[in-house]
Amino acid sequence: MSSEPDPSANRAGSWGAAFLTTFTTVFLAELGDKTQLAALLLSAQSGRPVVVFVGASLALISSSLVGVLLGRWLAKVMPPQQLERLAGILMVALGLWLGRQAVLGLVPSPSDLPLS
Repeated sequence: MSSEPDPSANRAGSWGAAFLTTFTTVFLAELGDKTQLAALLLSAQSGRPVVVFVGASLALISSSLVGVLLGRWLAKVMPPQQLERLAGILMVALGLWLGRQAVLGLVPSPSDLPLS
């Protein structure tokens, strides 16, 4: 009897862990975001929830495919720690940019100010 671990058991566990982590992360990230609100409004306006569901699902699948393929390519050209750091920097930069846009939207432009 061999004391070596069964490689198929490790592969099955890693598949399940990757699937569960991905599903949970994407599901929680998408709850209440602009995409879900857009689908809600489109469904209400069109009165065709099945068509809106299929369209939104295909769009999410397509954008996820782009992310997966880009991630696979990036994993080949840089180490995981560098990729993680880059993703973090990108998220912080995006947050700062969106925050700046929101603040600029609150400040009236000079053309909106009444003339004295």
